[in-house]
Amino acid sequence: MARGGKKAARRGLRRWLWRLAALAVLFGLAFAAWLWWDMRSWRPDPALYPEQGALVPEGGAPVRFETLKAIGARFVYLPLEAGSDAEGPGGFADRFAQARKAGLRVGVLLDFDPCLGADAQSGMFAQMVPRDPELLPPAIGLQRLADACDPKVSDAAVESELMTLINQIELHAGKPAILRLSPAFQDRHKTATALARDLWLARDRARPDYAGRPWLLWSANSARVTEASEEPVEWVVVQK
Repeated sequence: MARGGKKAARRGLRRWLWRLAALAVLFGLAFAAWLWWDMRSWRPDPALYPEQGALVPEGGAPVRFETLKAIGARFVYLPLEAGSDAEGPGGFADRFAQARKAGLRVGVLLDFDPCLGADAQSGMFAQMVPRDPELLPPAIGLQRLADACDPKVSDAAVESELMTLINQIELHAGKPAILRLSPAFQDRHKTATALARDLWLARDRARPDYAGRPWLLWSANSARVTEASEEPVEWVVVQK
């Protein structure tokens, strides 16, 4: 009888452990679902970061810049990419005019392509972006690595072309560039240490620290869902 009672007790304990494990899994799933839903519209506290804005996606759905301003954006960065329909309806030039008409401060982001020379990229920037002191500092996106380049491009060549591009962009804009730096590019090239420029870092919800020094801009929500566009925007705040 005693042995049978012990077996029954062990079976009962196992059942309770399974139930607790199932509850823990359900709680984890519910928390993940809540976090995903909350993150869709989350942005940092405006009391801590009064200067907030957005990086809108390149091409795609129309952006209602007046709505973007109404929900708290004071500025907007527009991406300029090689090969895009910059002049057509909804293209870069159209969005540039709409954003300024809405009363937003406007900046331009050029994503650096390590497979292309600096001259071609800065030439496109100079052609599309006017010399205007009212524009925000130009931003250069450092996301792509040269691993897929054909022919191959060395790290030293990437860094040399990047420095040339920065100088050319700054000469056209008349102000220092901001470097939108990804963790992968920083790990490869140690750009935050090598170049004394303001940084734009990205990490959803948590303050980024991968550059090892202070930043100016923080992409705090990479896919904020708003009424301003059918596509999510990247929500950006300024460090005070």
